[in-house]
Amino acid sequence: MTNTRHETILNQIDLKFKAINQKTETQLEGLFWSKPITYWDYIQTDALLSLQTQRTTLPDEMVFIMYHQVNELIFKMILWEMRQISYSENSSASFFSERLERITRYFEMLTTSFEIMENGMEVEQYMKFRNTLTPASGFQSAQYRLIEFCATDLINLIDYRYRDSIDRTTSYEFAFDHLYWQAAGKNYTTGKKSFFLEEFERKYKNVFLSHMQEYNTINIWQKFQQLPLDEQKNQELIKAMRHFDHTVNITWVMQHLNVAMKYIDHSGIGDGAATGGSDWKKYMHPKYQRRIFFPELWSTDELTNWGESEKL
Repeated sequence: MTNTRHETILNQIDLKFKAINQKTETQLEGLFWSKPITYWDYIQTDALLSLQTQRTTLPDEMVFIMYHQVNELIFKMILWEMRQISYSENSSASFFSERLERITRYFEMLTTSFEIMENGMEVEQYMKFRNTLTPASGFQSAQYRLIEFCATDLINLIDYRYRDSIDRTTSYEFAFDHLYWQAAGKNYTTGKKSFFLEEFERKYKNVFLSHMQEYNTINIWQKFQQLPLDEQKNQELIKAMRHFDHTVNITWVMQHLNVAMKYIDHSGIGDGAATGGSDWKKYMHPKYQRRIFFPELWSTDELTNWGESEKL
């Protein structure tokens, strides 16, 4: 029985390498000389733990650095799941719902993890080391912007004041200049952008424009609309879509805002300004920018009162 199983596996390996015009014996010989895998090599533990570099001598800065690095790793996990939805063929409501629930769990974990920031740093230390971070800002998380592009049509990410001037025929460049988060660092009267916004665009603008185009017809909302009509009416899927939308654009954002309020606004230390210089309260609160990924899945009353009941 064991020999038969071995033969089956060897035949499958042989077929695998023949399919890519490789010699099976060469691959097996390479396997013979390879070293056994270890946890630290597989996870790249040494490399991962070498990425924390403080700018000050204040110990709580390390908490701040590692927490944000963990956030970026979770964002990468979210993008990985979103890509599966966007590039899936013949998706079903169950597949769609399962992946959305994974993504929402990641955001729920991020939401509850804010307690690490809220109660895990001394206010005095934070207000000292944050001065060394200016003009850097959490606003400059490129992966979070990519998540938004993967989630919904661009019109839902446009500053609500300019949505009437934009449709699906609008150039990506014009749409980019009117995304809601531009308001955090742009004077629309003069057109002047803040330094932190200019640097952000210098680093990532081409990536963003490419991503906007790539996901224009395969973002989560578009993939939902491409499902058969009976699948679009699946109540579990609609529930998963709404849960994802609310978690990302209200629950997570508000928790982030409340932690910022504790340190920046309520501590009595500093001038209450963000490190990047943005009008952070209006930029972050959902009732102002009205970030809604799937407005078609919410009632008129829900849309009208989006974020209104959330307290600072």
